[in-house]
Amino acid sequence: MPPMSFPHHAPHAGSSAPRQSAVPFAASTSDLSKVYGSGDTQVVALDRVSISFKEGEFTAIMGPSGSGKSTLMHCVAGLDSASSGSVRIGTTELSRLNDRQLTELRRDRIGFIFQAFNLLPTLTTVENITLPTDVAGREVDRQWLETVVNMVGLSDRLDHRPGRLSGGRQQRVAVARALASRPAIVFGDEPTGNLDSRAGAEVLGFLRESVRQLGQTVVMVTHDPVAAGYADRVVFLADGRLVDEMRQPSPARTGSWTA
Repeated sequence: MPPMSFPHHAPHAGSSAPRQSAVPFAASTSDLSKVYGSGDTQVVALDRVSISFKEGEFTAIMGPSGSGKSTLMHCVAGLDSASSGSVRIGTTELSRLNDRQLTELRRDRIGFIFQAFNLLPTLTTVENITLPTDVAGREVDRQWLETVVNMVGLSDRLDHRPGRLSGGRQQRVAVARALASRPAIVFGDEPTGNLDSRAGAEVLGFLRESVRQLGQTVVMVTHDPVAAGYADRVVFLADGRLVDEMRQPSPARTGSWTA
């Protein structure tokens, strides 16, 4: 196995312990509504949804097609704007940010994992992982990077380009990229939708371990109850409203849910 090779950036001061915030919630909404169109074509995608995402917790969002689950994630992640109500990342109210500030918040405090891997084919694994940090002009924390790379099992693939990686390994790169900047929260939109069951289970296991080992906050939209079984809690949407919430005492180990 070849030795690990990282970009030659100086590490941040301090240890690689999980970042702790002054507030107990990584993200929250209050009476969040999202309306598309007007008149006869108006669609209420979200109807006064109030929800909080606790730090260091893995939440799955489920619901039928058209329930508003992806819209909720997009609004909380700053990818879409609310029609009314409040959205906060930590104590930062998103509606008060201008476009530049919102872009910086998404870059610096939010990690994204999508169904498509969204890797640059000309970059190596490690270059794809550190790309957001490099683009931001920030130094890479090499100790943290090594922790993340080892957790997702990519230490022997750092010099490989995406074309030499399986779909499962490409999504591992996407997971590592989302974690590498130590974001306040990571959002996953059907992150295992393009993977077979084995590769999907591996990726979900890595997300589960990022919560358990690294103290990461993860919010995932999924239609798959097996995927939701890796989460600490599952929230259910229907017709743009939050209709139920369940907790699992031992994620990915038991099929029993507790209200």
